[in-house]
Amino acid sequence: MTSPVRVLIADDHPLFRLGLKFALQAQGFEVVAEAETGSQAVNCCRSCPIDVAILDVRMPDGDGIAACQQITELGLPVVVVMMTTFQEPGLIEAARRAGAKGYLSKETDPAELARVIRQILSNPERDWLPARQELPKLTPRELCVLQLMSEGLANKQIARRLGLSIETVKEYASTAYRKLDASDRVTALLKAQQLGIL
Repeated sequence: MTSPVRVLIADDHPLFRLGLKFALQAQGFEVVAEAETGSQAVNCCRSCPIDVAILDVRMPDGDGIAACQQITELGLPVVVVMMTTFQEPGLIEAARRAGAKGYLSKETDPAELARVIRQILSNPERDWLPARQELPKLTPRELCVLQLMSEGLANKQIARRLGLSIETVKEYASTAYRKLDASDRVTALLKAQQLGIL
């Protein structure tokens, strides 16, 4: 008889952890540790044998992606699956770069979660994250202008900060809007944040 898969659940919401624990136990997994912060999750992975760490993206004291990065860099034999309400392409790519093998919504059915975990464990070299989304290719100057806009600066202030004319700033902004398929500053900034560009 094979021993059950040992799981860590890291999420700052106790009720979610409890519900997920019961759901995983019903699917034959063994929840051996729980954490409510990113640093606690890393410490758990260091101190006890864990096969799979299910991490929330947003947690205090080191988010799930930072925790995943640390687990990967430490070379711990732990498969990381992100489970979150945030589905922005930029976050998914950050999780992929950090070494996560899965990225699932918190609305995932328990049976589907169990199936994905077992797939990942059977083929740990492959990642089971959503397919990469092609991101708009903004130039460093366009990114800089967007970043300053996100800080609340007006075109005139951006021009002064970068040593450019207002017309040049407007041209960079206009090109960035077009690449982001946005018609105005607010929409462009929102899309850039959703895509993880900012």
